[in-house]
Amino acid sequence: MATEPFQEPDAIARLRVISGRLLEKRANVVGPLRRGVLIIPATITSLGLLAGFYSLILSTDAHFESAAVMIAVAFICDGLDGRIARLSRSASQFGVELDSLSDVVAFGAAPATLVYSWALRPLGAPAVVVSGLYVVAAALRLARFNVQSTIVEKRRFVGLPVPGAAAMIAGVVLAYSYFEFSSPRALCVTMVPVTLALAALMVSRVPYPSFKGIDLRHTAPLELMLIVLLVVALLLAMPQFTTFVLATIYILSGPCLWLRGERIALKTDPAASA
Repeated sequence: MATEPFQEPDAIARLRVISGRLLEKRANVVGPLRRGVLIIPATITSLGLLAGFYSLILSTDAHFESAAVMIAVAFICDGLDGRIARLSRSASQFGVELDSLSDVVAFGAAPATLVYSWALRPLGAPAVVVSGLYVVAAALRLARFNVQSTIVEKRRFVGLPVPGAAAMIAGVVLAYSYFEFSSPRALCVTMVPVTLALAALMVSRVPYPSFKGIDLRHTAPLELMLIVLLVVALLLAMPQFTTFVLATIYILSGPCLWLRGERIALKTDPAASA
């Protein structure tokens, strides 16, 4: 005897129709929201780019301390955009490329222009060479970072990060202004090796700490929280000097790791081994 095909109850069929409509409505609502979230990291990155551009203008107008402050603003924007993109799960290749282009201006051209206008100009043509080497090293460092981003462990950077080098130059300018030094010749002689050393560290393979792996949702030791509070208090009380000290500590952290015997470990590339 032939059996009739199974027929779904009307209630179940109606529930499936309603569920399908709800999923469609959800897609229509979440899609624009997700596209809207992408705007937030891109906007912060653009603000950092504008801060770097404004630093260029201030340097050419001899407002050196303000130019250093704008580099610090770009540094903050650079730290915020990536973290917001990761937290909102809106990271994209477009954001990565925009961030790199912004960094070339804010942490490559802007610090080089600042150190040239502020300290190296009396050298003439050699000053252009020194500051130009800094810009080239920054661009090479960013290009290498983009290429190796998937094969380098996240807890370490290969070479000095470009924002760290820019923070060092800004910190020196701010500390010089804070202590009201006035020795142009000594400043010129000092900043030549400092600028060249920063350029060399950027293209080196010296390991530097990365803070991208820090998860703010996890608990932290009490000692670490006290250190963070102390740093914040110092930044509020003596922002110029504290910026210089923090930048110096980070610059020296890489050579210390290198001398301790730490080296960069590259992940195995599945495509290469296939």
